[in-house]
Amino acid sequence: MTDVTQQMKNISHHIYIDGQLRKSKASDATDVIEPATEAVLGSIAQTTDAEIDDALASCAVAQRKWWRDFSALDRAAAMHEMADKLREMRAMLAEALTREMGKPYKEACDEVDWSIHSLRHSAEMGRNEQGRVMGPAVAGQFHYTLKQPRGTAALIMPFNYPLVLLAWEAGAALATGNAVIVKPSEYTSLTTLLFAEATKSLPDGLFQVVTGGGRVGQHLVEHDNTHVVAFTGSVPVGRAVAAACGERIKPSLIETSGNDPFLIMPSAPLDIAARAAAFSAFMNCGQICVSAERFYVHQDIHDEFVEKLVAETAKLRIGNGLDKVDMGPMVAAKERDRYETLLKGAMGEGARAAIGGSRPAGFNQGWFVEPTVLVDCTPDMSVFHNESFGPVAPICKVRDFDEAMELANASKYGLGANIYTMDLEETIRATEDLEAGMVWVNAPLLDNDAGPFGGSKLSGMGRQLGPEGLETFRETKMIMIDPRCDTQDFWWFPYADDTMHPKAK
Repeated sequence: MTDVTQQMKNISHHIYIDGQLRKSKASDATDVIEPATEAVLGSIAQTTDAEIDDALASCAVAQRKWWRDFSALDRAAAMHEMADKLREMRAMLAEALTREMGKPYKEACDEVDWSIHSLRHSAEMGRNEQGRVMGPAVAGQFHYTLKQPRGTAALIMPFNYPLVLLAWEAGAALATGNAVIVKPSEYTSLTTLLFAEATKSLPDGLFQVVTGGGRVGQHLVEHDNTHVVAFTGSVPVGRAVAAACGERIKPSLIETSGNDPFLIMPSAPLDIAARAAAFSAFMNCGQICVSAERFYVHQDIHDEFVEKLVAETAKLRIGNGLDKVDMGPMVAAKERDRYETLLKGAMGEGARAAIGGSRPAGFNQGWFVEPTVLVDCTPDMSVFHNESFGPVAPICKVRDFDEAMELANASKYGLGANIYTMDLEETIRATEDLEAGMVWVNAPLLDNDAGPFGGSKLSGMGRQLGPEGLETFRETKMIMIDPRCDTQDFWWFPYADDTMHPKAK
């Protein structure tokens, strides 16, 4: 047993309350299974309602008594200390994430790094602007706005990027003066509890982690002592969270599924486009909300592109993320079963696997699948209209740019969209007309802490990152001050006689 696996065992059945790991009083627990080996890493508690209530009471004290009244400078300094601690914990967190979720160690290290960068950016953004002064409606008065925290932010996290998405949302919430309570995915709760140890620079109770399933998330969403909810997950659950928040007039950030298109036009350098396509479809075993899941390739270059993409796919090394690999297993047997059912459905509708399509040989344990390129696809196939969330690249041949754009937009999702082209007119049209919250031209999947992340249609509502991301976690208050305390007879009682209706004179 390694030091990291021992640490994961040690924090089993714990929650993070009042600045420390605490054994949960819950009687129910769920095993945490390593997806590459199927070994039991530990267990997580199904946190009790009473423990959640206590945690939220502690959040309220920490936020109201301390954090809300910290200067923006002091809040930023505490968050930078948190980022420094994450830097120290980088190797440990990356190994824990690889063991618990399955992604390659390199990708796990990247995720820790991105978390650090995002926290630092949010810390400084919180210092940057907390309102604005406007020209007064009445001469001599002072009119301005204040940006104030909402209170306690409940964050319900996914398994695919449990650290960086937590850093995005918790960073924005903390930088704007809120407390944070986190409900991680049941697949990545132990890594999240380890992450919590980096928050020692914050007031006790300001950052809390409660583990468990849907009941725990529902209690947080419906609780009177949570004041904003951020959810990342499936469409059905996202709808339920949004409805529950709407019923309570509680602000929410909802990020659900994606089914992102990837267009390849004749002007694109095909060697680069093929490498980009393989990365976009197979990174993190395809378990990314912005994975490229629908490929529309111009007929003039279709065959050559498929040949190159198949060659790139064949190079991928599959295995335990702690070895020299490019792609690890899927996160759970349940997820692999779901993905394989989708893949089988596509082939039943006429798609053919140019490469892949099954489980890799030589693996007697673990939830591994082959990266797959599907050809002979038509745009009406179910795989083009549902999120695959697995390593598959279905390719549809198109006549021209216009058909590619039409098919790209014929989706109930609108998270991201990709295009490879060197044609300036196609570039401008794609950026303006693709129905998505983000468009990548020759630069797939990139994020930028300074710019917004989010989608449209069934992909969700609201934005993370950038100035827009801060607004999720704060509200704007309008202030008007008359320093002279003058009378305002231009509209106060009694109304002047000459303003009355002519019949009244």
